[in-house]
Amino acid sequence: MAKDNQDIVEEISDLQEDNGLTDETQLQAIEDALPKVLSIMPLSTRPVFPGLALPLTFTGEDSLKRIKQIVEKENGFMGVVLRKNSEDEEDEDAGETDLYEIGTVFKVLRVVPMAPGTVQILGQGVNRFRKERSVLVKPSMRWEVKHLLEPKEKITSDLKAYMMAVSSEIKTLLKLNPLFKEQVNLVVSQLNYDAPGLTMDVISNLLSAEGDVLQELLETIDLQDRAKMLIRLIREELEMAKIQKKIQDQIEDSVSDQQKEFFLRKQLDAIKKELGIEKDDKDTEVEKIEKKLADKKLPKEVMKTVHDELNKLKTLNVQSPEFNVTRSYLETIADLPWGLFSDDNHDIKRAREILDEGHYGLKDVKELILEFLSAVIKRGKIAGSIICLVGPPGVGKTSIGKSVAEALNRQFFRFSVGGMRDEAEIKGHRRTYIGAMPGKLIQSLKRVGTSNPVIMLDEIDKIGTSFRGDPASALLEVLDPEQNATFLDHYLDVPYDLSNVLFITTANQLDTIPAPLLDRMEVIRLSGYILEEKVEIARQYLIPKQLREHGFEPGEIEFTEDALMLIVEKYAREAGVRNLEKQIRKIIRKVTLKLAESGEMDKEITKEDVSELLGKVIYRTEKLYDRSHPGVVLGLAYTSLGGATLYIESSAVKSKSGGFKRTGQLGSVMQESSEIAYSYIRSLLSEDKAATEFFDTYKIHMHVPAGATPKDGPSAGITMALSLYSLAKDKPVKDNLAMTGELTLTGKVLPIGGVKEKTIAARRVGISELIFPEANQRDFEELPDYIKEGLTIHFADYFEDVLKVAYKD
Repeated sequence: MAKDNQDIVEEISDLQEDNGLTDETQLQAIEDALPKVLSIMPLSTRPVFPGLALPLTFTGEDSLKRIKQIVEKENGFMGVVLRKNSEDEEDEDAGETDLYEIGTVFKVLRVVPMAPGTVQILGQGVNRFRKERSVLVKPSMRWEVKHLLEPKEKITSDLKAYMMAVSSEIKTLLKLNPLFKEQVNLVVSQLNYDAPGLTMDVISNLLSAEGDVLQELLETIDLQDRAKMLIRLIREELEMAKIQKKIQDQIEDSVSDQQKEFFLRKQLDAIKKELGIEKDDKDTEVEKIEKKLADKKLPKEVMKTVHDELNKLKTLNVQSPEFNVTRSYLETIADLPWGLFSDDNHDIKRAREILDEGHYGLKDVKELILEFLSAVIKRGKIAGSIICLVGPPGVGKTSIGKSVAEALNRQFFRFSVGGMRDEAEIKGHRRTYIGAMPGKLIQSLKRVGTSNPVIMLDEIDKIGTSFRGDPASALLEVLDPEQNATFLDHYLDVPYDLSNVLFITTANQLDTIPAPLLDRMEVIRLSGYILEEKVEIARQYLIPKQLREHGFEPGEIEFTEDALMLIVEKYAREAGVRNLEKQIRKIIRKVTLKLAESGEMDKEITKEDVSELLGKVIYRTEKLYDRSHPGVVLGLAYTSLGGATLYIESSAVKSKSGGFKRTGQLGSVMQESSEIAYSYIRSLLSEDKAATEFFDTYKIHMHVPAGATPKDGPSAGITMALSLYSLAKDKPVKDNLAMTGELTLTGKVLPIGGVKEKTIAARRVGISELIFPEANQRDFEELPDYIKEGLTIHFADYFEDVLKVAYKD
């Protein structure tokens, strides 16, 4: 059984004492008695050079046994050889091919037991050797070696010069790197030009170069070549030492400057405090907060919280992170407009003037807003009033909000909630989080400086949800007049009264607004503008604005009536006027370019100039057909961009079993409407043998162009039914007719939404005869006269009423 590692270490220690190996004076005659066969011990990191006593550490049972053998039977001599691959350090049984062939004879002087299974050997390198052949590999490696003694040659002047260079470089290194100060001092003091090889080997033992580089130095026998290589390695060490010293000096200088500044500031603060010139940072911060709060009317609950936090702030260290958190919290509360209100304008005539100055048309919208404002002025507060402006893009929702604020003489703040997915954007973050801050509402009050501003929540129909919460649900408290008087922001954690704030929201459509949120708002619809309105808006507002922005005087460039009508009809047909403004801006930019290049410009923009400056028309007529076709009917639709017209086309394909097919990216509701229309028309024509045979022998294909545009909704029911009826009877519908209405299986025509938008869309494309559900008659009659002018309207209660209009002679 193998002996325990600790027992082996103790035996080695006993043997070294028995053989007298602890006496270093016995090394005098070692060189004359060097053995020809040596036990080989592999080294992992760097080779050993002759001449300097140094410790080596070995681990593992096999290594301990070898060292015991060396001390006991080989007079303490062994060969130490560097491994070629230092990653094999854990491999005790390195193969011969894994070792370099030149190593160093090492004389063991003392063996010191370390941890279990580990010994440290103190010894001295004697001289180099080269492997002649391998005598034994297992259990321990033994080589027959040739000793490479230092050449006995006369010291030449060149070699002496090299040695002086080595001495100079090593002294320079000593000044920069004091880590080996004692060792280098010892070497420098013992520099012996008569034994240059030994001197260079001693110095080589102190270098920190890579193992393979030092091995190359060990294998260099010629003294001059060795001196050259040693000087190069010392200079590399010198460069590295310079870089290290530079970095260390920079760090020391930085620390020294900071310490100096710190102590000077402390002394300055102490002097100022002693003279009463200045108080410390903590007292200053507390006084600033108390000064801000002096003019504010804080509720009792808020005042109690502020006093508690101020007392807490006074006890905290200025350097504490909690100090900054508490100070930021108190500053936020102090910056809020507690009890500060702007004086409302009670002149309703002035309010009307402001609305008329900023917006053309929209008489019904203006009247609703003025009614709302008059009620606010009468009762002296907002409570219970949240306005929601709904309409297509570019109709002036945001600008109306600004006008309302101006009419009331209140501050205005707008932020968009479109795409907002985090509840904390509305209600703030709790102070436990790093970087916490209040929500948008509290921030807006802090910015405007009053507690009764007009706050616009833009794009409320596009608010989102995520794992961070539902902002729409957070808005329920904000927009509820019964709750917002005690609105609790997570950051403030004290109630703030929002009941004096006038909230105005905007949306393109109501479908995506949660029902509980919509229930809290008064909806005002902005349906868009007809051609005549857009022409006047361009003349009165958009053209003067663009002339001013491009550096022209008012009236310096004129647009003819025909030019404006062409722009509206062919380049900016949308419900709003945003694209119209873009086209006018584009024309004025081109005029500006012409003026810059030639010095001339057109002072009047005509219809022909528009075609030249804007290029190919964007919108052609929405009427695809110049004459009526069986199965083709024009319908009216309502989208987020306003009203629009769309065709319903039906055609028949010969088939054995009939059938019904739909295309045009129809939504689920619209698909159901088409199925209802198909079933109803088949039922209606069930007594007509020709029609019945037609449906049995033809497959009906219904298409709603344009195919790339998604469509949905029930209001195309009567249009689809009339398309199928027209195809089955092979009778085209009368020209210049459009319609809208939901259809049931019994032929009842149900009411629809967007009457105003659909009417405007029909006027835009020149349709003069319309069919609406009878239940929408009141909605149509409430429209302004300028929209109804020139239109022939029919109201249908059942589908038979639709047929009477469609095929009326």
